[in-house]
Amino acid sequence: MYKTILIIFILAFSAAPSLAQMEKVGSDSIPFAPAVYYETGKDSYSVFCANLDGDSALDLAVASYDIDSVSILKNNGDGTFQKRVSYAVVHGPQHVFCADLDGDSDLDLVVVNYLSNNISILKNNGDGTFQTKTDYTAGDNPMFAFCADLNGDEALDLAVANHLSNNVSILMNKGDGTFQARVNYAVGNYPWSVFCADLNGDLALDLAVSNSDTNQVSILMNNGNGTFQTKVDYEVGNSPRSLFCADLDKDGDEDIAVPNFYDYTISILMNNGNETFKPKVDYIVGGMPEAVHCADMDGDSALDLVSANWGTNKVSILRNNGNGTFRTRVNYSAGAGERSLYCADLNGDLNLDIAVANSTDNTVSILLNQRVSDIDGDEHIDVLPQAFSLSQNYPNPFNPTTIIKFKFQGSKFKVPVHTTLKIYNILGNKVRTLVDESKWAGDYAVQWDGKNDKGEQSASGIYFYELKVGENTSSKKMLLLK
Repeated sequence: MYKTILIIFILAFSAAPSLAQMEKVGSDSIPFAPAVYYETGKDSYSVFCANLDGDSALDLAVASYDIDSVSILKNNGDGTFQKRVSYAVVHGPQHVFCADLDGDSDLDLVVVNYLSNNISILKNNGDGTFQTKTDYTAGDNPMFAFCADLNGDEALDLAVANHLSNNVSILMNKGDGTFQARVNYAVGNYPWSVFCADLNGDLALDLAVSNSDTNQVSILMNNGNGTFQTKVDYEVGNSPRSLFCADLDKDGDEDIAVPNFYDYTISILMNNGNETFKPKVDYIVGGMPEAVHCADMDGDSALDLVSANWGTNKVSILRNNGNGTFRTRVNYSAGAGERSLYCADLNGDLNLDIAVANSTDNTVSILLNQRVSDIDGDEHIDVLPQAFSLSQNYPNPFNPTTIIKFKFQGSKFKVPVHTTLKIYNILGNKVRTLVDESKWAGDYAVQWDGKNDKGEQSASGIYFYELKVGENTSSKKMLLLK
């Protein structure tokens, strides 16, 4: 996840063969090890990183379109992966999502089958192996699924973007990992992806849908019970693909990042905080971007943009200036035919790495983040962090664990300072004290396992974490999904 200090990378990569080749070097660069490739089966379309076997290391789930299967690659604990184990689904698996659907604390698989118009659910046996699939009918040629508690009953429901039906299907969880018949909501033409997020601050998760034919994003606000209002559309670029919702300008509202396949851009829609969005602002990335992920790649607590570019076989990273505007892209070599990516700490060093699904060379590529504090060896920190900052927890939403990072330094922190980090529920009741001691200035990462001070597992929902360092206070919200 996030280490604390940004880097100024000045040396040419020809002089640093241990780092992944980049098209641009300089202050915007983040060093990655060369991509390592793992075979996944023909036409790898989607990758998801999650702890599937309970060992705290994040494994890989990959949907392979042409062989009608989903592959699991177990993490050895150091960011290397075992040979794939495959599970049969139906025809044309397009997307995979991992979530605890039946409330047993193990992450199950949701696989979207484009050619058979359904969703396959594979329950986890508790050890990272999976039961035979159960299928649920979706719309025509479903492309993408997202799991979230849409009606507030603490069970994860399904939202599915149906490419040729021009709608989104909602399948409500019965509470045991089985699902009710779908309810459809109209969106734009040829919807490509769907993302669930609280877009208007009412604590109910809304829908954002990218429509690849009408070049729009549709927003469907949740009525608070898992039913949705009529869509409102916002213009983006040409043929938008897999979008992502996140707070990009640190104002507490969820913004939207959308990759535009034929424009070679990412459109940013900033949230006005009143159920509307500002007109798009576009940033150039590599050719034909298929997917975008928002994550803090450089440790400054601002979420950067990471895109998978199908047309150039590169990953683009655009660092956030801290206010929701972005710097010029830096491109990193990955695989051929990039369809999907996921940013996560794969080797336990608290830096966010990148996993990329490559449909042409039938692999998933792993790029390990090698960011350090003194890249040029001059014994000086290249860019100093803020004196006091609290990062957004990652992952978020999460189940069952998440990491909270904070840092403080400077002249006013010359002696140990009393520091507390506490978790509160939405009613303001304290759930857990994670830190309560004097600490020297520095950089810290604390894990919350979702339990309260009594060791009891907390319910799904929104929580707040508050950091106090001396007289300095900061707080953020996070979402626990089971």
